[in-house]
Amino acid sequence: MNMKSYTSQLVEKIKTTSPLIHNITNFVVMNSSANILLAIGASPVMAHCIGEVEEMTSLANALVLNIGTLQDDWVESMICAAKAANAKGIPVILDPVGSGATSLRTQAVKKIMSSAQISVLRGNASEIFSLASADVRTRGVDSSLSVTAEIIDAAQKLATDMDCIIAMSGAEDIITDGKQIYKVANGQPIMTKVTGIGCGLSAVTGAFCAVSDGNLLAATAAAFGFYGLCGDLAIKISDKPGSFFVAFIDTLYDVQTGDIQAGLRVEESSEV
Repeated sequence: MNMKSYTSQLVEKIKTTSPLIHNITNFVVMNSSANILLAIGASPVMAHCIGEVEEMTSLANALVLNIGTLQDDWVESMICAAKAANAKGIPVILDPVGSGATSLRTQAVKKIMSSAQISVLRGNASEIFSLASADVRTRGVDSSLSVTAEIIDAAQKLATDMDCIIAMSGAEDIITDGKQIYKVANGQPIMTKVTGIGCGLSAVTGAFCAVSDGNLLAATAAAFGFYGLCGDLAIKISDKPGSFFVAFIDTLYDVQTGDIQAGLRVEESSEV
């Protein structure tokens, strides 16, 4: 697959169809995630009350779950919404923010994943592997693991065991369904210095998956590449966190096909 052309196609499809992305996300990033989705042309909705999440999900094209500011009743809302998404056949993206930092977070993610089918699990290495091993711990939302061949092998196994796509952020992003692997080299370190940019990637992944016609693995890789590329372009405008975020939002809105063709760095392999 030509990932540059495919990514451009998905970007254009999001702009022309404006998919509705239902987010049950944390208090800290509701505003930024909504603005990030609007910038790429998607339609965001933030609804977490259990009395309406099933109905709202039935109207949506993708569901994004984010446990950043976790509460017990929100977990039940997430499960209810995920089941509704499964029944409708739309993608479910789960961002296990801080999983491994506390048992509450780790157990909440496991409960959600055991109650409904998750399409994409998107987080950093330590968040993701906290779900597989009690020896893996996080420092807040930071990753304590670097990407190595062993980590890639483990991600493939976890994707197979959990029957979902593992999308692992890092200096080099790794996306795998257990068979195919995509490696993404786009992105800038400053993106970790702005609250909400990581969570925004989960939302954007939802939008890309919503218009993917079922090719969720390639769509997830395309979302990561596109998002990182916008960081690569925005850093040319500002290298300071506050103004960088403004430049990043503007770039998400204005990125061109030529930019994607020139700068997207997504590598596909089939290592097992």
